Amino acid sequence: MPNPVVVITGASKGIGLAVTRSLLKEHNAHVVTISRTRTPELGQLIQEHEQSLLTLECDITDELAFQSAITRGKDHFGQIDGLILNAATLDPIARIDNADITLDDWKSYFDVNFFSLVTAIRASLPGLRESKGRIIFVSSGAATGNIYGWGAYNASKAAMNSLSRTLANEEPSIVSFALAPGRVDTSMQAVLRDAGAQHMKATDHKSFVDAYNEGTLVNPHDVGYVIAALSLRAPLSLTGQFVKWDNEECREFQRK
Repeated sequence: MPNPVVVITGASKGIGLAVTRSLLKEHNAHVVTISRTRTPELGQLIQEHEQSLLTLECDITDELAFQSAITRGKDHFGQIDGLILNAATLDPIARIDNADITLDDWKSYFDVNFFSLVTAIRASLPGLRESKGRIIFVSSGAATGNIYGWGAYNASKAAMNSLSRTLANEEPSIVSFALAPGRVDTSMQAVLRDAGAQHMKATDHKSFVDAYNEGTLVNPHDVGYVIAALSLRAPLSLTGQFVKWDNEECREFQRK
């Protein structure tokens, strides 16, 4: 059997980098990464896995360039078995009525967090139908939450989950589901701790600071392994669902 091929967005740091590392080192997969930049950490993986890693720099809001990148990845390895939609932004953190955040800012935000998903799905579906593959939407508890100042992020993740459910209904041979990774120890959490206080309720902001100080943030290495494993072996029973990375449904995909 050929090595499975997984395409992942937002792979240069954080959760995406951890998933990429796990796919290469622990799951014997071939990986196509799509990100705006190539970090030193991603560059190190290229040196270590030259034959099994294709890294493409691309603005995912550029529809034609993003489509071309996914097509290039499929052509390079000959197939697509998994698609992990991980790229997202939290900025801007602001109240809905903040006059400094224009409607065009909101539209640009959704270009990243939502409309790029549509581009990726459309470009990947032919290959995923052939392989009866899997699509993981890396979502957030914000999809069902209402954190003050997170209007754009909350709405974009709710829209992501709705898209995942609908896709699962339209493409029954492909496993499509949304996954909440929890509060992961990444640069996004650092930004929230450092700059979130002026835009969030004090109690909300304190909960993120406390999680860091108490050492309860999720290790990217752990959630990265679960997402990597699910992208290769998630069962049809998960399709259309919204699951937490450490729930019972995902327990068997955790590192032993």
